Amino acid sequence: MHLANTLADFYERDLRKLAEEINLFKHEEHLWQTSGSITNSAGNLALHIIGGVNHLVGATLAHTGYMRSRNQEFAIKHVPRHVILAQLQDVTLLVPQTINNLTEDQLQAEYPIFFDKPGTSTAYVLLQLALHLNYHLGQVNYLRRVLE
Repeated sequence: MHLANTLADFYERDLRKLAEEINLFKHEEHLWQTSGSITNSAGNLALHIIGGVNHLVGATLAHTGYMRSRNQEFAIKHVPRHVILAQLQDVTLLVPQTINNLTEDQLQAEYPIFFDKPGTSTAYVLLQLALHLNYHLGQVNYLRRVLE
């Protein structure tokens, strides 16, 4: 199996799992609450994932024109659950379509914008972003269980 296909499968799985976690919150207001030393709410983590994926995959690789406002991903509160789920659905469709169209040469080529350090490959960025998504997915799951 081609690396792009594997990455696309992981993204699709984890973005769907994030949507499932957001849906499992019994009380929508809990999406915007934190607990103890946890400073980011599940809602803000979802917005952060949506923003990061839209920027790093959508705008940079698929040329969607998306303009990211990273600070807003953490500042905005009380976005309705259905809006978050619609945005997650959009990126869940965008990411596999974009990644599956990458050739091996494109995966190994330098990522079009600076990321972490000079000369990083597109494969490196996509793997790092997938790991970051999974990390935040675990945080959302934890917050849901703690708050409910």
